[in-house]
Amino acid sequence: MKLSIIIPVYNEKNTIKEILKRVNAVQLDGVEKEVILIDDFSIDGTREILKSLNNYKILFQEKNMGKGRAVKRGFEEAGGDIILIQDADLEYNPNDYPRLMEPIIDDQADVVYGSRFLEQSRSKIVYRHGYLFSQLLNWFSNFLNGLKLSDMYTCYKVFSKKAAEKITPNIKSKRFGIDPELASLVAKSKFRVLEIPIHYQGRTYQEGKKINWKDGLAAVWHIIRFNLFG
Repeated sequence: MKLSIIIPVYNEKNTIKEILKRVNAVQLDGVEKEVILIDDFSIDGTREILKSLNNYKILFQEKNMGKGRAVKRGFEEAGGDIILIQDADLEYNPNDYPRLMEPIIDDQADVVYGSRFLEQSRSKIVYRHGYLFSQLLNWFSNFLNGLKLSDMYTCYKVFSKKAAEKITPNIKSKRFGIDPELASLVAKSKFRVLEIPIHYQGRTYQEGKKINWKDGLAAVWHIIRFNLFG
């Protein structure tokens, strides 16, 4: 069995080597790991770091196109039986991989979301206002698409090969609209979806957090667009 780990990267020179170290350290018995890094035209020295690395599939966008485009390109390049999205920062813990993969391996799910907000999750939420707004957006998305997710905006989304192949051609998002779009595509495809509690260590804007209030307002439109007009 093969796991494709898609890592969109933008200006993460301070964390990229450490997250790759943590990904490599995860032991998955009988599973081959394929790491695909998509650099979205970083300008802080990240590209130079990536060019010095071996044993990874590294793709360089010719201009900054956004996380959505990076995720789609990663899906297109993935050759695994299971495809997992991993952020390039250190907020998420790759040690959660085995539990996230298990429902797909056992044919209990087509898509698995790693939730920061389930009761068993071990999460450090830095900004309470961001959490509350995220929950409001999450409820709105669920209301329109019929899913019952607690954490639509989690980084950890895991897909069977069949599910990934079905949704990839339909991805249109360029930037942070990718999360509500994926939820919409999952709902419309009627995939079997499970949520698994995960570890999460939120970071501050000083530490490199990128999403802001403008992205939050845009998210309302993304949710409407992809669920009602997509």
